[in-house]
Amino acid sequence: MAITTSICSSPNQPPILPPLSLPTIPFTPLKTHHPLQLHLPFPSSSSKFGGNLVSNDALAIAAAAEALVLARAAVEAAIDAVAVTEEIGEVWSCRENGNESSGLVARRKMRRKRRKRLEALDEEMNRDVEDGMVSFGFVRYEHLSPREEAECCLSLKEGARLESERFRVVEAQEHEPTSKQLAKAMGMKMRSIDKVLCKRRESQEKIIRSYRGLVVSVASSYQGKGLSFQDLIQEGSIGLLRGAEKFDHERKWKLSTYVYWWIRQAIIRAIENKSRIIRLPGHVCGMMAKITKAQNSLNQRFQRLPSHDEIAEVIKVNASTIKLVCERSRPPISLDRVATVRGSMTLQEIIQGPEEMMPEKMLIRQLMKQEVEKLLKTLSDREANVLRLHFGLNGESPQSFEEIGRLLKLSRERIKEIEKGK
Repeated sequence: MAITTSICSSPNQPPILPPLSLPTIPFTPLKTHHPLQLHLPFPSSSSKFGGNLVSNDALAIAAAAEALVLARAAVEAAIDAVAVTEEIGEVWSCRENGNESSGLVARRKMRRKRRKRLEALDEEMNRDVEDGMVSFGFVRYEHLSPREEAECCLSLKEGARLESERFRVVEAQEHEPTSKQLAKAMGMKMRSIDKVLCKRRESQEKIIRSYRGLVVSVASSYQGKGLSFQDLIQEGSIGLLRGAEKFDHERKWKLSTYVYWWIRQAIIRAIENKSRIIRLPGHVCGMMAKITKAQNSLNQRFQRLPSHDEIAEVIKVNASTIKLVCERSRPPISLDRVATVRGSMTLQEIIQGPEEMMPEKMLIRQLMKQEVEKLLKTLSDREANVLRLHFGLNGESPQSFEEIGRLLKLSRERIKEIEKGK
């Protein structure tokens, strides 16, 4: 790459620069302190397929690094050209004014400015390279052909069948089966079992790499609902593999169309089950989604917050149901939270506790226990024991007449008679 400028000068014209030639910038390998790492969701395999993927990754990264180096060289050359032009113009201006020393000072200033620009450029390019190395883990790989998709799905189905058989053996024997026991239960050879597991891992890697973009696209629509973006991608990948196991290639569907709904379902289920400290049932989460949609629609129409009756009229449910769902779906608040902005008193210090923990209630309950004990002492030991067991007066849970009869070796009818005082 060479940049040449040729400018003529005359006494009545502005200073014109002499020919300037920048040497061609040779290609140098990009140096970074961070090793190249691909963030894959599964460990790499030592098979031929895994080696081909690694080589393709290396080629892609090398091409990107070369592009960054060329871009850096172009920017450096442009900065050098502009800096030299400014420097010569400044020197020529000083000569016209008859001040040679000022021209020398100007040249030094321009060198310092150019050095600072190059240092800033180096830092910026290094940051771009580091960001690029991190983002390489999210690059979408080559598209799978229908035949490759069918082979991967069949491998996943075979692996799922093997996994279900392993669970069945675990339930029967109550311990993890060995490879020999699993092969015997499946009617296969141990070598065939290892081959199936290896193909399953390779197929999982292949499908997740190829449809990573689809998972990210679906997960981005559910951000800000209680789970981080990485968790959404992880749950979407699980749904992707589950959908690939159920995919039937003989129906001539596209795998991306089929697994889209599995990815979406996995993400929605994860938000319902894992986004809250206290889990809500699925029908409550569905009702809350309908309430939110109706509330947004009515808010735009009326330019105010709608009431429970207005929301209930839209989604055709009772207002009491709307109120109950809204109360149950409130996020929990920590009792250690500060009650006011300026003070240090927490909510735990000002919120009233359970009613039975109040001092006057505890005193009344203690007096009642003393009166009951006085009355029980007027009965026989067997009658008092039956009453204590039946009503839980001894601090334990109440028991039925049948349970008391087995304990005292009496019939159920006799226990009922004793309880009635007969």
